[in-house]
Amino acid sequence: MRVLLSLVGSLHSALYRATGGRIGGSMKNAPVLLLTTKGRKTGKMRTTPLLYGRDGDNLVLVASVGGAPRNPAWYHNLQQGQKAEVQIGRERFRVQARVVEGEERERLWAQMVELWPDYAEYQRKTTRRIPVVVLQPR
Repeated sequence: MRVLLSLVGSLHSALYRATGGRIGGSMKNAPVLLLTTKGRKTGKMRTTPLLYGRDGDNLVLVASVGGAPRNPAWYHNLQQGQKAEVQIGRERFRVQARVVEGEERERLWAQMVELWPDYAEYQRKTTRRIPVVVLQPR
């Protein structure tokens, strides 16, 4: 399953980049960005297409993996204090990530569930608290 997800993600990313997001730039009316992080174990650059929301100038991500028992690799890569790159359409820029907690997390979680209602179901499927990540442009 992991290999299949990796192949689908790679194809999605390639189509997104080739078309500037015209293909792969949204899913069921929710916007999609490409997040590129440096692998914490391999040191290789990894690109992942992800749904995102906005909070002012910041971008909001949910580390759901569809309610899997573990957080996604991109989340762990950001945990290591690594900076990342985002592509939205044809625009690319660097970001700094932070995991949000407390009232900020609750507010942004509600916003993201409104954007993608399946997030609520993903949370019910897992025992972990699904992280909410804010990406701040640098």
